Amino acid sequence: MLDDERRRVVECAPALSDLTPGRTGNLSVRSDDRFAVTPTGVPYDGFDASDVPVVRVEDGEHLAGGMAPSSEVPMHAAIYRREDVGAIVHTHSPWATTMAVRRQELPPIHYMIVAVGKRVPVAEYAPYGTDELAANVVEAMTEAESTACFIENHGLVVTAPNLDTAIEDAIHVESLSRIYLQSLAGGEPTTLSDEQLETVIERFESYGQ
Repeated sequence: MLDDERRRVVECAPALSDLTPGRTGNLSVRSDDRFAVTPTGVPYDGFDASDVPVVRVEDGEHLAGGMAPSSEVPMHAAIYRREDVGAIVHTHSPWATTMAVRRQELPPIHYMIVAVGKRVPVAEYAPYGTDELAANVVEAMTEAESTACFIENHGLVVTAPNLDTAIEDAIHVESLSRIYLQSLAGGEPTTLSDEQLETVIERFESYGQ
């Protein structure tokens, strides 16, 4: 069941160690009405594909896998009920989490923000692993038309079509959060206009090989 997706979780999970302290991050990848997700409370290199939990999108039921799924399954499942999401990365990376603690959205200080939208909003705080938190995250990303958001006093959530992109975009947000917070030492930074961002979005359509 979801053999390829479970292998991808194993392959990509170690990337979390560069983004989040301890075992506090999680990631998942979806296939139709199910998703494979990192197990809860396990080192990122401490499990194999047979351990990776498989969960149903509709109700978060644990369907397969030798280990218990992440405590953030309600959030992952709620986001996956948005049809356009194929993978999720959740971190407590230091600069993004600083933004979350400040309860401050990330404005368009650099053109690379368009990787996730025109801004990174902040979702209202709720206890981790709850349906309330899941609803807050979905609401914040939907209203901002963003594929990422900070969670008040918690961390960062990034969504994407696949795990590689989700991890890359989490790195983008972490980097831009650092640039923004450092730039505050010299006063409020200048931001890009909506027109300038639209130009970048258009150019990105033909970017890469």
